[in-house]
Order: sequence, then C-alpha cells, then structure tokens
Amino acid sequence: MVKVKDLTLPELKEFVTSLGFEPYRAKQIAQWLYKKRVSSFDQMTNLSKEARKLLSEKAQIDLLKLVKVEESKDGTRKYLFELEDGSRIESVFIPEKDWNTLCVSTQVGCPAGCRFCLTAKDGFTRNLTAGEIVDQYIQVQRDVGENRRISNVVFMGMGEPLLNFDNVKKAVEIMTHRDMLDLSTRKVTVSTVGIVPGIDRMAKEMNKVKLAVSLHATTDEVRNMLVPLNRKYPIGEIMAALRRYPADNNRRIMIEYVMLKGVNDSLEDARRLVKLVKGIPVKVNLIPFNPYPGAEFEPTPREQIEAFQKVLWDHNIAAFIRDSRGQDISAACGMLRTKEKACSA
Repeated sequence: MVKVKDLTLPELKEFVTSLGFEPYRAKQIAQWLYKKRVSSFDQMTNLSKEARKLLSEKAQIDLLKLVKVEESKDGTRKYLFELEDGSRIESVFIPEKDWNTLCVSTQVGCPAGCRFCLTAKDGFTRNLTAGEIVDQYIQVQRDVGENRRISNVVFMGMGEPLLNFDNVKKAVEIMTHRDMLDLSTRKVTVSTVGIVPGIDRMAKEMNKVKLAVSLHATTDEVRNMLVPLNRKYPIGEIMAALRRYPADNNRRIMIEYVMLKGVNDSLEDARRLVKLVKGIPVKVNLIPFNPYPGAEFEPTPREQIEAFQKVLWDHNIAAFIRDSRGQDISAACGMLRTKEKACSA
C-alpha cells in the first residue's frame, strides 16, 4: 500500500502513471491532498469512479490518528497522534496575531538525550517518515479550520531533525512545493542540537529554510552535562559549522537557549555567548524552562533572564525572550504523551 503523503510531486507522477493514469493526474491528486486536505479518494470528484476505486485499493492518505487535543486559554493547541505501529507523537499549534505556527515532531522519542528534556527520558523508538511529518500539518490544519491557515512550520517537536535528514528534507520539499502545501521557505525552520555533519549537509541541500541551533550552554563542561551529544560535536565545532553556513542579516541563524536557574544563566555566560557568536549573523531566543513533574532543573527568574538579554543587546546581538505558550496545559515537549501513557498504564 503506497502512502501518498510520502511522495514528492515527481514520485506521485511516477506512481499514478504506473497505475495507467495520465501524468497530469498527479497535480490533481496533489491539489486534493494539500489544498483541499481530503481524507478519502472518494472525495476527489474530478477523477472517475474507477480511478478512485483503484487508488483506494493501492494507496493510503492519512497516516496519523488523532488521540487527544488540549487547548490553552491563550489559544495554543497541543495534539497527541498515534501512528500505525501504535507509537505516539506530539504537535503544537501556536496562534499569533498575524500568523499561525505549527511545531512538528520528526522522530518517535529522541536519541539526543538532553538532560532537561522530558521527551529524551522516554528514549528513542524510530524516525518518522516524510508523510508522517507532513500529515501533522494536514491534520492540524483540518482541525483548526481554513480561516486560521498555518503559515509557519518549526521542526522543533519531538526528535532531532538532522538525525532524520532525508525524511525531513523530503517533508520540507512537500511543504514548500507550490503545487503541494506551498509554504514559503522563509517560514520553515529546522532545529538541531548541533549535529555538525547535518548542518554542513543542510548548508548544501536545504539552505533556503531557516536553521536554528539549540545551544543551551557556553562551555563544553556545562553542555556535556546538558546535551550528551556535545561530547561528539563540541561547541567549537558547532560554531565553526555556523561560520561556514550561508547565513546573512536577512536570514539569520537562530540560537535557542533554555534558561536554567544557576546552571547556564549567569552574566558571565551571557558574555561568553557574545564571544561565541561574534561574526555570525544570529538571533538569540532565550527560552524560560518549562518545568514538568520530576524535573531536576528550575526556571531562571525573569529579572535574571532580562539581565542576560541586556548583555546581548548591549553587544548588538538581537536577543528575545520567547515566552512559553500553553502553560495551563501539557506545555513541555513530551508531557502530553507521558501523561496519556501513565493514564493508560
């Protein structure tokens, strides 16, 4: 059974011609899948009944089953999806005044093992396919309605995107193709904890979308403790990769920095961060830590985050405090999945 959301447009064209259809049918099917977001081949009314029947026998549209939705008072919606193998992943819809963002997962669990991350505590199961990544967008867009179009996608959910490079690249191609989801490449962001070969490959193969790097520390000693992969790709190597990356002031690299009380939030850390990013076009997002039951870290007080931010601005580094959304629901990444797993145990 062919999963059509796994297919790029050329692959979809190859598939439909293998069934005896004219090549132009691929664009028609893509329009039904990505513009009208149908869930059944029977809804594709400009195809003959025979064609729809054959497609239903040979192909599959939806890959995710919606298990639960939680909505915050600020409008944030958190989704728990189940995959065909019974694994579960999360997606988050974040409405803003002028745009709407979707945070998608790229893996079931995560192999990066970041110490402060709830998803990491559940281990790693497998990579998501391109279709499973794309279907998160389709399913959430159906749920929120066409009057709230999702314009921005961030690959910052469960998983390390650059350890699933080929499927992420394919998902981005489907999302940004004008005959498919037709998102602007400038509105798609791929985040990594610092997989240096992946950053270098992204520079060559996927540099039209934005790059975000989850740094979270300014010394290897602290980062080794927070992000185990730092032992393989230390800060110096990551910064060297960012200097090789084709960024500029119109398309800056985002540095993600979770603020942990007494761990990485000193003014000395801020000054070290200034030195680390010197000469690299960056924007720094300071992220207040989202505590969860059993977390070993505490959030940095607001006044300390603002003092940290001031050091960066004083050195002409754009720094923003990315206030957490959905605080009244399962806000931390992995929390909804963990909570539902506990409930069903």
